[in-house]
Amino acid sequence: MKKSIAFFDFDGTITTKDTLLEFIKYNKGSFRFYLGFLLNSPWLIAYKLKIISNQRAKEKVLGFFFRNCALPVFQESCDRFAAEIVPGLIRPKALEEIALLQAKGAPVVIVSASPENWIKGWTGQIGATLLATRLEIRDQCLTGKIQGHNCYGEEKPRRIQEVYRLSDYQEIYTYGDTSGDKPMLRLGTVSFFKPFR
Repeated sequence: MKKSIAFFDFDGTITTKDTLLEFIKYNKGSFRFYLGFLLNSPWLIAYKLKIISNQRAKEKVLGFFFRNCALPVFQESCDRFAAEIVPGLIRPKALEEIALLQAKGAPVVIVSASPENWIKGWTGQIGATLLATRLEIRDQCLTGKIQGHNCYGEEKPRRIQEVYRLSDYQEIYTYGDTSGDKPMLRLGTVSFFKPFR
């Protein structure tokens, strides 16, 4: 019997919306959300023009909204968001695919550029493993920086290969929906781009 494993992007592949944006809106309210993105628009434009990296742009946004936020307060908000909002963002077809893979004995790994804080509760519920962006914490407060590298682009296969010896698997399923997932998709023996739309 062939040994299988599956790697899924989260935002846009499993979910219908970007959970980072939805979390900020949930946490800060619509007015502060739109004001914050207006004030940070120079950084977002610079990222779109490829002047700065995805990580630098994300850290500007994270720092604006969450720098110096106490970790227990932040995590409590993440847990509420995971319980109240995330289930309504999940694509039913993605859940069906995950269940089918698990039924055939394939481990399912969620690989996300979003912070692990509001995804880990959901992945735990469905019995999946999580590899995601980690936020830097200092003195039990968020610094607004990312610990290490943003789990995006080439970082996705790097993080996967840090944990899994892919030569042990004959079938590697990969699922994604953006250019940031393509390095991960290239690891797959079977790859799916925007499969649940």
